[in-house]
Amino acid sequence: MTVTTAGELPDTVHDVIVVGAGVVGTAIARELARHRLRTALLDACDDVGSGTSKANTAIVHTGFDAVPGSLESRLVREGQRRLAAYATETGIPVEPLGALLVAWDQEQLAALPGLAAKAERNGYHDARLICADEVRVREPHLGPGALGALDVPGESIICPWTTTLAYATQAVRGGVDLHLNCRVESVTSGTHHELATTRGLLRTRYLVNAAGLYADALDRQLGHGDFTVTPRRGQLIVFDKLARDLVRHILLPVPTALGKGVLVAPTVYGNVMLGPTAEDVDDKEATASTAEGLAALREKGRRIMPELLDEEVTAVYAGLRAATEHDDYRIRAHARQRYIAVGGIRSTGLTASMAIAAYVTELLADAGLGLGPASELEPLRMPNLGEALPRPYQRADLIAADPAYGTLVCHCERVSRGEIRDALDSTVPPGSLDGLRRRTRARGGRCQGFYCGPAVRDLFEAGQLGAGR
Repeated sequence: MTVTTAGELPDTVHDVIVVGAGVVGTAIARELARHRLRTALLDACDDVGSGTSKANTAIVHTGFDAVPGSLESRLVREGQRRLAAYATETGIPVEPLGALLVAWDQEQLAALPGLAAKAERNGYHDARLICADEVRVREPHLGPGALGALDVPGESIICPWTTTLAYATQAVRGGVDLHLNCRVESVTSGTHHELATTRGLLRTRYLVNAAGLYADALDRQLGHGDFTVTPRRGQLIVFDKLARDLVRHILLPVPTALGKGVLVAPTVYGNVMLGPTAEDVDDKEATASTAEGLAALREKGRRIMPELLDEEVTAVYAGLRAATEHDDYRIRAHARQRYIAVGGIRSTGLTASMAIAAYVTELLADAGLGLGPASELEPLRMPNLGEALPRPYQRADLIAADPAYGTLVCHCERVSRGEIRDALDSTVPPGSLDGLRRRTRARGGRCQGFYCGPAVRDLFEAGQLGAGR
């Protein structure tokens, strides 16, 4: 098992290199780990899932509103089935809440039958129209003026971070080399691809470009121009756990050309989320929240659920989606070049990730990569970060076997010393306090580390020394 964050890179020719360790890149690496291949997974950041995957809305979509007949429609539908089974197998927190697509004016109400018909064309047959009275019964804290809704019972919330980390962990345990802090600066193609990175040269026979916001730049270096990425900033507000009882479903707006719009949804951690905005920006690092964006969110939230705005805010954050000029994924095989572009992965990418991975592996085989027989990966069980099942501090059996699980360090999120220790000793350990927070929730509660911050930092630094880094 190899995870590197600094130093020289191996002087060998890989069979496949995957650029980008987001949820899609890690899923592809995991799928390739089932075959006897020399595979490497690269990312410019110090952790997996640190780009576009870091700030998504954590929803497992049904694909009811995808463009019928599109690649996205097919892969989301297939990916949802795969991800649901995988989450059960590995312990990724999921809550099947269902979604209500709420109409707030006559134009939106008139659009709902068309969306129901679109769901049918996408192979999703459980969506149905419900009247305003039923909407009110099912969501009693909704603001006044809802005229009806489309009920989509198959939508769920999930822990996106655990998903990405589970993929990466199984990939590394299956023999994939993970190189972090490894930005690709240029690519030269010949008998094999030569990637000049910030940590040195890497060579590979086949190349997969899953670089998210930077996928178009890498694609152009390889002589293509199939898509252009426009960073689309999404700002979100996370409300305190005391707001959780206000919301029973994922509350979606009627979608617009800019995306699925501002939603209100619980998280698997027990909070309530409002967002995202959809702002096209020029800067691929513009992940700061803005006063204007947060004010706009609060204005929309006030209409959807006025009582929510009276609750305390735990955090605000922003992420960038890799939007393109196309309304479908841009997954293209350039067989003679032994290159697969995986671009234009929209907000449904988390849901579709496992299906995208299988599809990309098929494209690699069609391009001439000898996969050989596939083997089963070592079973994996991820730490539970969700509130639907008992956490370690609630489990007497765990605490009796190891008292560290009964010693709380972060009291807001009930994170124990044992969970922090486990994260620091894991296959893909955190490279920063933020990485530790995403793996354990420590410093992610209402005090945002004001009380537990020094203790968490001491444990993190002790873990870093113990690892010899």
